[in-house]
Amino acid sequence: MTQLINASEHTWVELLTGLDEAEFEDLLETLRMRARADGPRAGRRWTLSLEDRVLLVSAYWRTQLTMREVATLFGISKSAADRIVGHLGPHLELSPLRRRRCRLSLRCEAGSGDSGAADDRCDDGCDEDDSPMVPAQRR
Repeated sequence: MTQLINASEHTWVELLTGLDEAEFEDLLETLRMRARADGPRAGRRWTLSLEDRVLLVSAYWRTQLTMREVATLFGISKSAADRIVGHLGPHLELSPLRRRRCRLSLRCEAGSGDSGAADDRCDDGCDEDDSPMVPAQRR
């Protein structure tokens, strides 16, 4: 099989990953440091370079192609493409954003007639003194 798509052509990288050349290089450097993707490991070496493997995973995720079709484009077998997606996929997945959200609780201004007391701290650990003062609504 011959490889039709490779990472040396920057048009494929931009099309299949959505990243420009510098961002793609930063991603590869991060992968090399974190996942030790090209480090010594037992077993046979990867047929494709790290750049081509990242491109394969992004092509599989961003297109509606089957694993067999993506493997044909990269000149490898379907099972090799499946192993690449299984190995690099978890390292490329986006982790959910960690947001610190404070549950907004409505406090009554003094003298509004409601004697409900608010907790000093909410479940998230932030001070409720930061929450806005809202006048109580009369029923």
